[in-house]
Amino acid sequence: MTDAAHSPDPDEPARSTDPLGPLARRVRRSLNGDHPGETGVMLPPFIDHHVHLQLADPAPAVARGIAAVVDLGADPGAIATIARADGLPHVRYAGAFLTARGGYPTGRPWAPAGSVRELDAVSGDADDLRERRHHALSGPVEAAVDEQRRFGASVVKVALNSVAGPAFDRPTLDAVVAAARAAGLPVAVHAEGAGMAELAIDAGADVLVHAPFTERLEDDVIARAVASRQAWISTLAIHVRDDASVAETAIDNVRRFHAAGGRVLYGTDSGNGELEPGVNPVEVAALVRAGLAASAIIAALADPWPEPTPGWADAGVATFVPDPAPADGDLVDPDAVARWLATARLVPTEELELR
Repeated sequence: MTDAAHSPDPDEPARSTDPLGPLARRVRRSLNGDHPGETGVMLPPFIDHHVHLQLADPAPAVARGIAAVVDLGADPGAIATIARADGLPHVRYAGAFLTARGGYPTGRPWAPAGSVRELDAVSGDADDLRERRHHALSGPVEAAVDEQRRFGASVVKVALNSVAGPAFDRPTLDAVVAAARAAGLPVAVHAEGAGMAELAIDAGADVLVHAPFTERLEDDVIARAVASRQAWISTLAIHVRDDASVAETAIDNVRRFHAAGGRVLYGTDSGNGELEPGVNPVEVAALVRAGLAASAIIAALADPWPEPTPGWADAGVATFVPDPAPADGDLVDPDAVARWLATARLVPTEELELR
């Protein structure tokens, strides 16, 4: 029977010397639950920070260790309904893609009906800008952002894809960022095409929803991203699957961003073609190749973004990864770390006891 006195407290600091980092607790499963006495590691609930729930059923991911997700592009009404459903995963979402007139993903067959809001360019004329600020004028940009807020969005999603069509210029992107700030929402940007990641960084986007993959970013651009406290969602597995050269570009950018102190979030772009559900071993292995220690990958999986604290992802469950955990010397082996984390499952916290 579980001894409540020995149940792990998620707020209690772990052993500072644990090579898996401060979020790890060495536990065993209680004798009156499933798999009695099984030993392993307890971790916070894991979050996939980039999914599309109108394109992929989340149930297989929940069955393989994902407790919460962030939907980054959907019809606002549809995703609000999905997010209200009982059970796991817990959901935060962006609502519609905001894009330039005729811009990506307008007209894409995979884009759900109602999931795109096209916006005309905003004048960058200094007199026009002063007039808008002086009169607190509300226009199409503000209306589009407010629509997402009214549907319960936790983040505003912007598509900057110059490869696939028109993209916002700097004045228009600035207007979107300003409207989102006024609404209390962070801005997450899909940046694809030459100069698009740099444009998003310099405009103050809070998050890039894909680690930059079009081109190798200069070190000073990465330094500006880190200085602005921007976060990058990994989504490396889709490139490993589709194009080895693009994958190497993205991994190199992540390696230098992480080394410079950048915040990396785990995300898969679930719904974008065939991807292994749950804790994706290809994604994890690519993050190890990008220089993230196992402890940093766990932090990327447990990061509460877009919320400041993790309470929204907590449903009385913890992530349990059974032993054997990789030996200390294997924590730099991409395949060893990926194989282990891919065995993660959700377990009621009350069924776990500290060892």
